[in-house]
Amino acid sequence: MTSGTAIRRQAERQEELEQARKEQEAAQRKRTLIVRIASSSAVLVLIGVVVAALLSARPETSSEAMDATPFTLPMSDGSTVSLSDYAGSPVILYFNEGAGCDSCLVQMAKIEQEPGFAEAGIEVLPIVMNTADQINADRERLGVDAPFALDDGTVSEAYGTLGTGMHEGLPGHGFILIDSDGVQRWYGNYPSMWLDPPELLDIALGKL
Repeated sequence: MTSGTAIRRQAERQEELEQARKEQEAAQRKRTLIVRIASSSAVLVLIGVVVAALLSARPETSSEAMDATPFTLPMSDGSTVSLSDYAGSPVILYFNEGAGCDSCLVQMAKIEQEPGFAEAGIEVLPIVMNTADQINADRERLGVDAPFALDDGTVSEAYGTLGTGMHEGLPGHGFILIDSDGVQRWYGNYPSMWLDPPELLDIALGKL
């Protein structure tokens, strides 16, 4: 026969086991809650990063009309170019980071492949802050025919493109549309480092 003392000890032991089980379950619930909170926080951080990236990659555009700043710059082929050379016809100034930015030069190569610019009589002048040797090496490597205008930063700053990209001391990925009368009709900065040439052409035709 089981003694009363043994029965009490068994009951106490059972109670201790039950208490231990409850404590383990509570600890597990706490760990689960912490994991869920951490996961939710990580998701929120990731969402924040994605949203910030999307916002920072959004283009900035303006259709404010103003007189275009005149300039004269050396070209990577040894010639010179002035804004006055385009009097009587529209021109798009394409400011970009230049040498070392393959997407910048591929952008120009794709613009050259779009026949609509020539058909509309719209010139596209790429402007960079490089030496001729620097930009010509990348032009040849990436198949860009057009020579590039070589800026010391003065023209890029005058047109508000300096420091609008990833590098403070360089122009971003921007386009300036100047009409045949020398009036700036449109500005577009593209941190994504790309604008489809047909879209650029449509924008230009819509602003002229």
